[in-house]
Amino acid sequence: MSIEIKVPPLGESLVDAVVGQWLKDEGDEIARGETILELETDKVNLDVAAEDDGVLGAIQKQEGDTVTVGEVLGVIEASGGNGSSPPPVAEAKDAPAKEAPKAEEASAGTQPASDNAESAPSQATEDSGDGGGRAAPAVRRMAEEHDIDLSQVNGSGAGGRITRDDIVSFLASSQRGEGGAPAQVATPSAASPSSPAAAREPKQDRDDEERIRLSKRRQTIATRLVEAQQTAAMLTTFNEVDMTAVMDLRKRRKDAFKEQHGVNLGFMSFFTKAAIGALKAYPWVNSELQGTELLVKKHYDIGIAVGVAEGLVVPVLKDANRKGFADIESEIVELAGKARDNKLAISDLQGGTFTITNGGVFGSLLSTPILNTPQVGILGMHTIQQRPVARDGEVVIRPMMYIALSYDHRVVDGQGAVQFLVKIKELIEDPETLLLEG
Repeated sequence: MSIEIKVPPLGESLVDAVVGQWLKDEGDEIARGETILELETDKVNLDVAAEDDGVLGAIQKQEGDTVTVGEVLGVIEASGGNGSSPPPVAEAKDAPAKEAPKAEEASAGTQPASDNAESAPSQATEDSGDGGGRAAPAVRRMAEEHDIDLSQVNGSGAGGRITRDDIVSFLASSQRGEGGAPAQVATPSAASPSSPAAAREPKQDRDDEERIRLSKRRQTIATRLVEAQQTAAMLTTFNEVDMTAVMDLRKRRKDAFKEQHGVNLGFMSFFTKAAIGALKAYPWVNSELQGTELLVKKHYDIGIAVGVAEGLVVPVLKDANRKGFADIESEIVELAGKARDNKLAISDLQGGTFTITNGGVFGSLLSTPILNTPQVGILGMHTIQQRPVARDGEVVIRPMMYIALSYDHRVVDGQGAVQFLVKIKELIEDPETLLLEG
């Protein structure tokens, strides 16, 4: 009996994913609940677990393939099964689902998969005559573009499947005269620089270069950052904050705070409270532009940007205005830990109304943060530096921080943006007011 491995529900607003790493190969034994592959989305990575004990049969989606919810990734042959037919009731129930793949295989010019997984690759090769049964359609198209006979390419994928990397390696070997590549690979048309085939010739990497596929998250980050710059009238305004009062308060209370709440008193809770106070004073910064209407939000879900290996993620502090300093600090620590361990849930990343990013932890002195659309404002914190400033007619040394507000000028006017930062400055330099304003 075969069990289909399908793409699970990905969560609200997510429609597709990219197949990551298969942790099992065809023919491997699998236990119920064991993770067999990873799916990459633009927000989180998901583990796909086996629904029953068995043996991993045919892998239908390879690493790098884009898949949608419900799409079949592969099959599991139940333990003790030898490809025999399931009971009649189950067969009748599954019949419609089984007919569709056969129709797709027929239209693609390939033969239906054999019950014997080991003989499937060799049989497909014999039937097609060119190794096409061992390569995905995209790989076959790539081979056709370069006049490559797939029967002469060694597949490095599961079950001897031919991958894009195998085609690139074959091309490189033929150009270097290695590996006994056939002469017909380099056709007369490919030798002409003006021919279409020559225009499609992939650029060969140097030996001291490495080509790495972008993760789904990194691809989405790239797309959304460009979209933010193209769709919003983005502008940034700056100010600086004297951190003396906050640092003195932290120095006096940090030990008692840690003892009472079990978490350190950091700067982020002060800036979260200050941002909430400023958002209440200038509510359009806490809004979203929807066509010709402005959705002004009276709830304060503050996104906190966290840098991880695969790129920036922004988990959200829900209803931050209802949380105290200890709750904010505890939740930030928890969310940052989940982000680093790649354990964030979709719900952790949804619903932000305003974002705070702290480049100062990496030493950034000044920056212009990019909007986290559809939000219309983002606050940038930076490193604290001892700098000479004028106070009461005297030059004194104070711990100073530059802060930046990037905003959508379609919604927020320059005057409002400047006043918003001034409000942040006032609240941070007099932190006692955070108990009232925040």
